[in-house]
Amino acid sequence: MPKSKVNSTEDNFASPASSVDRRSPVKLNSSGTPRWYLVIMFGLMLLGLAWLVVNYLAGNQIPLFQELGAWNYLIGFGLFIVGLLMTMGWK
Repeated sequence: MPKSKVNSTEDNFASPASSVDRRSPVKLNSSGTPRWYLVIMFGLMLLGLAWLVVNYLAGNQIPLFQELGAWNYLIGFGLFIVGLLMTMGWK
């Protein structure tokens, strides 16, 4: 019967405590996301939501919203989606 290819060195039989001692900790870049990025991200989402709500509730009474017509939905959802896409860069 063939023998296994595992080396029978001392490292394979070392205790778990000794292998932990030899490792050095790795420092991660924990700078996180800058505050301005979060403000813009949440701001775009809230602005898009507010645009859609105002368009739904009072769109017929506001001249700008009357002129834009159906484009209001594209603007509102566009702002909201850009904010959601920014969440992928949030650390």
